[in-house]
Amino acid sequence: MTTDSPRPSLLHAKRLVIKIGSALVVDPQKAAPRQEWLASVAADIAVLRKQGVAVSVVSSGAIALARHTLGLAGGPLRLAEKQAAAAVGQISLAQAWSHALSAHGLTAAQLLLTPEDTEDRKRYLNARATLNTLLELGCVPVINENDTIATAEIRFGDNDRLAARVAQMTDADQLVLLSDIDGLYTADPRTNPNAQHLPVIEALTPEIEAMGGEPPPGYSSGGMRTKLLAANIATRSGCAMAIAIGKTMHPLQALMDGARCSWFLPQSNGHTGRKQWIAGSLNPTGEIKVDAGAAEALRKGGSLLPAGVLHVQGNFTQGDLVEVVDASGRILAHGLAAYDADDARRIAGHHSSETASILGWQGRDEIIHRDDLVMV
Repeated sequence: MTTDSPRPSLLHAKRLVIKIGSALVVDPQKAAPRQEWLASVAADIAVLRKQGVAVSVVSSGAIALARHTLGLAGGPLRLAEKQAAAAVGQISLAQAWSHALSAHGLTAAQLLLTPEDTEDRKRYLNARATLNTLLELGCVPVINENDTIATAEIRFGDNDRLAARVAQMTDADQLVLLSDIDGLYTADPRTNPNAQHLPVIEALTPEIEAMGGEPPPGYSSGGMRTKLLAANIATRSGCAMAIAIGKTMHPLQALMDGARCSWFLPQSNGHTGRKQWIAGSLNPTGEIKVDAGAAEALRKGGSLLPAGVLHVQGNFTQGDLVEVVDASGRILAHGLAAYDADDARRIAGHHSSETASILGWQGRDEIIHRDDLVMV
């Protein structure tokens, strides 16, 4: 759904997160940081800081910077090679940002986060406290995924959803994803001359979500698909998000001057910080499929009772975050399970009054209480 509503302005932000991909940070011909371009971005950040805007940067590029140094140029890398490249390249990436920002009297701070740092509630709150303290002290946090200790395949340069989670952590009111395209189109403008640019998106409808495609090849692997997933996290947290062209010099100043982009407007959902964390989870540990009656009850604000459960998938424990889907597999909600997966499977389809006789002990009436559930 698009709208004629006025688009936000960076100068009106209180806290801003900027996401920058590898293709923008790294000169592939020199296998080195694009120093002149980074200097222009740092100058833009300095302008925003003088206007009272607290700025955080989510920057990819560590692995790309180390490929040449380690003789790993060209072709896919094994996980161990990616981890090694991240360890080497992160030093160069941090130095590049520190140098660019210090020219304007700004102090860079490096944070490396893993998905677990955003999914585990305690670690999320710890990371949030660190980020907020750095911003209060006037620093510019420069954040990247901690690829050196990843235990799963690293999505090279895909920091879109991490940036949205950082925006959520810091209570940012604006998030800008600098990209190789100036926003969202109704179709791929590179192949469809009739594709229309969408300047303001009021809500992420199924029609809008269907406009995301598969990640493109090359240094930048996020693509429009992950940008729309990021928009879903950010806007549900009350944060506006823009997709804007990044390859030009002074890309943030261009946005301040009215350059074309796509703004996704924030949603006023009144969620607490805890519910925002639940809604924005990237890696649910299980799935609970429900019937039509249960799905309707959830939409009306009810809890999830065992009687409405059709199937339980996964190996989660009590308190883990799970996904709730309808009979067709469409995602309805995220929630914190009140039972372990095995126990949830045993009571699925039964009335709550039967729980004690089935399990041998009396648990909660709900498999997920409404206070622990967010419709997504």
